[in-house]
Amino acid sequence: MDDHLTAALHQPFQIGNISVRNRVLAAPLSGVSDLPFRQRSWAGGAGIVVSEMIASRELCYSSDESMRRSLSEEAGPVMLQLAGFEAHWMGEAAKMAEANGAEIIDINMGCPARKVTGKASGSALMRDLDHAMTLVDAAIAAVNVPVTLKMRLGWDDETINAPELARRAVDAGVQMITVHGRTRCQFYEGSADWDAVLAVRDEVDVPLVVNGDIVDLSSAEEARSKSGADAVMVGRAGQGAPWIVGDIARASAGLEPFTADPSFNAADYVIAHYDAMLSHYGERVGTRHARKHLGWYIDGLLPQTQIVAEQRQEIMRSHLPEKVIPLLRTLFENFRDNKAVAA
Repeated sequence: MDDHLTAALHQPFQIGNISVRNRVLAAPLSGVSDLPFRQRSWAGGAGIVVSEMIASRELCYSSDESMRRSLSEEAGPVMLQLAGFEAHWMGEAAKMAEANGAEIIDINMGCPARKVTGKASGSALMRDLDHAMTLVDAAIAAVNVPVTLKMRLGWDDETINAPELARRAVDAGVQMITVHGRTRCQFYEGSADWDAVLAVRDEVDVPLVVNGDIVDLSSAEEARSKSGADAVMVGRAGQGAPWIVGDIARASAGLEPFTADPSFNAADYVIAHYDAMLSHYGERVGTRHARKHLGWYIDGLLPQTQIVAEQRQEIMRSHLPEKVIPLLRTLFENFRDNKAVAA
């Protein structure tokens, strides 16, 4: 892309035939980026949101009713990420996802988790690029929507092969590349190496997205400058602040943060997210999945006092929405007086 260093982060771009409203994307986070979270990230202004990773073979063996229901409730372009090791199942899962409304298929070759790499999926695919390309070819052959690819720099410092994988994938028809600036063996240790992503930029002419340690406008602009990327992807910074992705795009346009809007009410926002998770998963499972989100909201938005810590602990232990919701409202009722902390 010839505009990668001149287009501001709040400006749109294309993934194949799909228009993306800005250049700050919400990363797929396993166990985090479920439908309620994605809906809030999109409403907060993310350029696009990506589903949490779905195993391709397991998807094909299960009913697609839950996927259909989830995808039908998405806002914005529907980008679904698939993981796997077998080309046949990658193609079949991509076909199923497209049939259920996915507008972009993303292939995961970046997840460093042992339970994923132990099955030769995720970033383990970067150890055998010939095999990795069979998955890319299968997905592209199976669908008519854009196929994209997310990867790391390589398996370890001795095998930095992201530039080669990106070039081969684009030659095969992949229409966007995302690179997390760490190797698999780094997991999330140390700092993301945005400079190393520049070698990928030199190999591809499709949109390039840089990922890793991007938390605000300053880090986003530095990451783009060092990597030559067209866009940035925000991951862990969005935990407890789904609007952060949109805030970076807003800051690029000189606009105020999401939480600065006078209509924003922290208690209502957090409780609505909690309610949405109960509705999505059912009360028993939803209360369990919601705990981490509630903890992130409390830690990120509230001053850390003893009473906050005590009430946080009570919320984390409770399985009863009728107990949790009043506690949340009490905790956040003074949020408007603590916006400096929230920012």
